[in-house]
Amino acid sequence: MAAVNIGTRRELFVDRFLIDSMRNVRLALAHPERREVVFQGDAAWEDGAFFPYSLIQQDQCIRLYYRAAIPDRKHENITIMALAESRDGGKSFIRPRLGLCELGGSTDNNILWQGGTPGIPPAFIDTNPACPSEARYKGLDIEITSQYSRLFAMCSADGLRWRRMQERPLDMPGAFDSINTAFWDEPAGCYRCYTRYYNPGVRSNGKDARSVQMSTSDDFIHWSPPAPLEYEDGDASMQLYTNSIQPCPGAEHIYVGFPNRYVEQRNKAAGAPPETRGVGYWGINDALFMASRDGLRWTRHREAWVRPGLDGRNWTHRNNYPAWHIIQTSPEEWSVLISEHYMQKDGAPGRLRRLSVRPWGFAGVRAGFDGGEMLTRPLVFAGKSLHLNYSTSAAGSIQVEMQGEGGQPIPGLGLDDMEPLFGDELDGVVRWRGGGDLGHLAGRPVRLRFAMKDANLFALRFGDAGKE
Repeated sequence: MAAVNIGTRRELFVDRFLIDSMRNVRLALAHPERREVVFQGDAAWEDGAFFPYSLIQQDQCIRLYYRAAIPDRKHENITIMALAESRDGGKSFIRPRLGLCELGGSTDNNILWQGGTPGIPPAFIDTNPACPSEARYKGLDIEITSQYSRLFAMCSADGLRWRRMQERPLDMPGAFDSINTAFWDEPAGCYRCYTRYYNPGVRSNGKDARSVQMSTSDDFIHWSPPAPLEYEDGDASMQLYTNSIQPCPGAEHIYVGFPNRYVEQRNKAAGAPPETRGVGYWGINDALFMASRDGLRWTRHREAWVRPGLDGRNWTHRNNYPAWHIIQTSPEEWSVLISEHYMQKDGAPGRLRRLSVRPWGFAGVRAGFDGGEMLTRPLVFAGKSLHLNYSTSAAGSIQVEMQGEGGQPIPGLGLDDMEPLFGDELDGVVRWRGGGDLGHLAGRPVRLRFAMKDANLFALRFGDAGKE
């Protein structure tokens, strides 16, 4: 088995990429915790079609781009787009007074756009070093009619005033009625986008199933032919309404996605109280988690990352959509926002709830109380110390053994050469009784053997303890 050179990269156990074998442990999804409602679409210019587009974090300010309303329900391309801001790590959002659009004789509102296309896209900040300042914000905007669905490249200098980068639509096939995501992929040196298409090989409820495709570009205008995403689970029948794909912060060589799964044949609302039944559409939704090393082939965890829960209003159509982009609430906490209460029959406003996420802790190797072991494939690292993102119970533990490429324990770095590690740390340093300096092994293939009891191992990296 060829060794994987990870250098000082942070590696996440969101898939089996680093794993050679497991005994009495399993790769398990970690679920976020529902926290406070951070924003509610109850302004005079917002209606039940309130829907999140994207989040952008800049220093102490987080911007939320969202659809506020669909004033003409017969034509969903007529919309109001708006902006909200947070300065407390995404725990609450307010409406800034932008003064850009007049509504009801006043510009004292947070509206970015009202009308048809060109509109406001799900936005991201372009980190391409060659990007000019007047195009620092970018996104993919859609134009939909009964005859076609088209995609346009949009840009902005300030994230408020937008323009098309060219008047003609992008030369890309697809069905773009979704949050189509794009970003500058620094490790790959190109732009990457994920868009909606209907899979003609899979039927759902008499129609082609909603699926996701990927393209790349050097200039955000000319894109490669879209390639359908591939999933190791082989389940082509699963419908994904959105994708929310992005590079993982602090581990940008790994792509993570939080797609909304659409179960079109189910309708929980039929037996629910009238005020929670929603309006107009069948189907229910939940949120998934998936990860990829190349952007095309994905490990998709098919159990729900977020279930609709006890709130009956979240068992109606078009709910439980993760907003695009992870935000950092604190050094110990990430957040993802998820939609609730879409288009309720009684007119209750839609809203966003914050999900608390462990940094780099989307999934991991889990051991029960009886214990188990995991062995990595051969690794080549740089640095002098091993750091773990892990959690145990009060009675649980993790021990680590460094092995040579052939599986022989390295003297002084065996399981019995360290006190069991217990606690909960995002970047805990492993120390053996002889010390934790691994510099003499850097550049050589090694394996890591983990003995675990009532514990989770989420991620690892090598570095230089005390100097970071």
